[in-house]
Amino acid sequence: MIRQIEIHMPAFKRGFHLVTHFIEQHLNELPKQGIAHLFIKHTSAALTINENADPSVRRDLDNYFDRIAPENQSYFEHNEEGPDDMPAHIKASLIGSSVTIPITNHRLNLGTWQGIFLCEFRNHASSRKVVITIMGE
Repeated sequence: MIRQIEIHMPAFKRGFHLVTHFIEQHLNELPKQGIAHLFIKHTSAALTINENADPSVRRDLDNYFDRIAPENQSYFEHNEEGPDDMPAHIKASLIGSSVTIPITNHRLNLGTWQGIFLCEFRNHASSRKVVITIMGE
């Protein structure tokens, strides 16, 4: 069985946002075992799996990525959409546009402290589209 849906994430402010519950609300019945693949259809936001309990992890990630891809750099040519645009593309490339999660006993098989994050790198982003493909039996 293969099933695919596209969901619209709400607009988030810049930062790392725990979206596991939002994703799970849209999954309906999952197979007994399989794989869930999530893909974000944007070049200035990303998806990742990371620490879901301590919010300081999200702040630290945000601070780190701002240091490795700072805004307002004279060497960026791509800046017509604002000073946060090219750094957002760099950050999204470093983290990636997709995550794959095993499905076990009809549930996403995330670790105890793992959560799915939407990584928003734009200062004034709109909603984001995520394609979820479920493969399993």
